[in-house]
Amino acid sequence: MENRRNLYFYARKDEKTKEQLLTLSELAERYGFTVVNDSKKANIIVSVGGDGAFLQAVRKTGYRQDCLYAGVSTSGSRSLYCDFHIDDISTMIEAMTKEQIEVRKYPTVQVTVDGETNFLCLNEFSIRTGIVKTFVMDVYIDDLHFETFRGDGMIISTPTGSSAYSKSVGGAVVDPMLPCMQVSELASVNNNRFRTLGSSFILSGQRKLRLTITQDGNDYPVMGLDNEALGVSHVKQVDLVLSDKIVKTVKLKDNSFWEKVKRTFL
Repeated sequence: MENRRNLYFYARKDEKTKEQLLTLSELAERYGFTVVNDSKKANIIVSVGGDGAFLQAVRKTGYRQDCLYAGVSTSGSRSLYCDFHIDDISTMIEAMTKEQIEVRKYPTVQVTVDGETNFLCLNEFSIRTGIVKTFVMDVYIDDLHFETFRGDGMIISTPTGSSAYSKSVGGAVVDPMLPCMQVSELASVNNNRFRTLGSSFILSGQRKLRLTITQDGNDYPVMGLDNEALGVSHVKQVDLVLSDKIVKTVKLKDNSFWEKVKRTFL
């Protein structure tokens, strides 16, 4: 960490958060860090808030490959992406100065809409019907037509995202050391005409997933990139692959992914 001394704080602009940032900045500078106002000049980006703030910090700063990300929670406890708490920030400074941290690399999913627009997701990509009507998608794995889906939508999650939206619909919690994507259904229709797997499935990071949407008047789906909505009309095709871009996060040595899962759910 000795070569990473420029800190950028990503946080809300309300008065309470501003006071917290002032305290954080003073403490960081006391330990020899420089607080910068431009994220492009930082080599450590710290989100202040919760997991949502962390996801926004990563997205708004462009999934920087040359810096580390850290999360500081302002809620009652630490969370999946937040290894530190606002009331115990000295622990973060001490950990960074005494090398008590590790760098965890989290995979991301690249989403391409209609062959033109590319996006990255750290948690998950979701696609859902935008009206009170199911919609139909053909699902391809590599070049294989796997199934024709009819229902409310699908969630394609990363391993870290597997403990979020995907888990709430019955998906498995996946170790982030496995480079993969998980596909989970939302209210699929299974009858004599439409037949789906009916359960979540996991694809190797070498696989490609394609969703082609039947244009039957329900071609304006609601798409989510982590915790941000994507507004694109007349969507015909969505391609998803595991990206070669990773998010490097700061974690305490005694706070692994599975320790976080246990703390959150058990």
